Amino acid sequence: MGPEDDDDRDDRDERGDRGPRGDRPQAVSPDVAELIRYMAVNLVDKPDEVRVELVEERQANVYELEVAEADLGKVIGRGGKTARALRTVVQACAPRSRKRTLVEILE
Repeated sequence: MGPEDDDDRDDRDERGDRGPRGDRPQAVSPDVAELIRYMAVNLVDKPDEVRVELVEERQANVYELEVAEADLGKVIGRGGKTARALRTVVQACAPRSRKRTLVEILE
């Protein structure tokens, strides 16, 4: 690693190519509702009946996922593993803010 490598790293920081923590590029905030819908549609047998709605509460953004009654088990999974995985992906992709991001599966 020579002196020119240090210069390149400094240039990236000045241009803003790195995020607030300096470890990765800053991304455009994703459409979380569309992400939830995409994952749910690929899990169920009746994709036309998948609905995702954002309910903004004081301390949380709650995404309500509604699927056909017959597909409820596919979205929840055995022991809730699929629902937990869906929530984990949403937490990883949700924009950082003071509000929590929650996913509720409606029955």
